[in-house]
Amino acid sequence: MKTIVIYKSKTGFTKKYAEWIAEELECNISNFEDFSQSSISDYDFVIYGSRIHAGKVDGLKKVKALFADNINTMLVVFATGATPSAAEDVINTIWQASFSEEELNVIPHFYMQSGLNYSKMGVGDYLIMKALAKMLSSKKDKNSEEAGCEQAIGSSYDISSREYIAPLIQFIQKQALNK
Repeated sequence: MKTIVIYKSKTGFTKKYAEWIAEELECNISNFEDFSQSSISDYDFVIYGSRIHAGKVDGLKKVKALFADNINTMLVVFATGATPSAAEDVINTIWQASFSEEELNVIPHFYMQSGLNYSKMGVGDYLIMKALAKMLSSKKDKNSEEAGCEQAIGSSYDISSREYIAPLIQFIQKQALNK
């Protein structure tokens, strides 16, 4: 099955995951900005990856629009972020904000915990994150979620791991066997 991984990466985490996925599946890889929408029909699977930004998968709306008339190519989505994988309620809220109810049932989607990289963040994102960190640090009676968030956004870190790509890889391999 012909597969490509397309990614949109601001701080490098999504690119790292895209490279691992492409290596594992032995498939093509492209930055979203370099990808030609006319070539979508050349693939059985297009795997799109991006960061979580403002509670949604960054760039997903544009990617879904590219698939409006293409029924022969399966879109698979992965998202990266600093939210711990165990925070399923938060991650489910992100999926609900990124997909319609119908799309949630049709478009396979996977979350991969990554981290924060303040040195590669845009100025706007940097200022928002630092303001949130300052607000949380000055709050006296934090609940456990706020305390966890404060700790998570205090400084740059990378907790990316190849193990997080396993469910997506297994899904693609299973689908390829069924085609």
